[in-house]
Amino acid sequence: MKVYALDEGSYSVGVDKKFIPFDPKTDDKKDRKGSLFINVQPFLVELEDELIVIDSGLGFAHDGKMVIHENIRKLGYEPEDVTLVLMSHLHQDHASGMVDTETGSLSFPNAEYVIQRTEWEEAYSNTKSSYKTEIFDTLQRSGHIHFVEGDGQLNSAISYELSGAHSPFHQVFHIVSEGQHLFYGGDEWPEPEQALRRFAAKYDYDGHKAMELREQYATQAAEENWTCLFYHADENAIAKIAKKEDSFRILPITN
Repeated sequence: MKVYALDEGSYSVGVDKKFIPFDPKTDDKKDRKGSLFINVQPFLVELEDELIVIDSGLGFAHDGKMVIHENIRKLGYEPEDVTLVLMSHLHQDHASGMVDTETGSLSFPNAEYVIQRTEWEEAYSNTKSSYKTEIFDTLQRSGHIHFVEGDGQLNSAISYELSGAHSPFHQVFHIVSEGQHLFYGGDEWPEPEQALRRFAAKYDYDGHKAMELREQYATQAAEENWTCLFYHADENAIAKIAKKEDSFRILPITN
């Protein structure tokens, strides 16, 4: 099993929920007062019989080519090779890349998109700008959605859990293959450093539940030697976690 971070870059996010590219080397945060600054890191996982994208990014393009597509090609694959797209939830920074923003077609035309049914229903009924329903319309017409409900096993390697802390129907994924255990916590554990302190975030649907889940996940990761994937990591997007007494340590993994 191989795993890669598909770094889509850094962005500032204002109160209007618009994501604006931000280059930490040349741009000044002072020019974007009141904004949050985040990184976007979808993932590519290669199994013996599957090529998997985990969350699809913002779908940004340069010179008519989607960033996530170009990142996949740099690794020696094509977007058409992807067989599964695992979606933790459908907020725009995770789900906009499900559709090719340049062509209006599916970004991964040969893949099944694995989505919690209740998250899909919530996204369509929710009027918040966090969701882009025009993306969902294209996906719905494609016939490539694989709805799941609650907790379950997708196949012999992949399982999912309805966690419901960042959004009401958020899910996390475990991929166990070839003696390795990958864990993806989506936006309930988006940065490895969040395991180092207890806090309840206002941006979570249930901040206290997300806090408890992070501690649970980090403890299990340390005890069971999980490799963890962090979608909004500044660095260390792929890492292991170690625990000593009452504290955790981040152990980076590089490809």
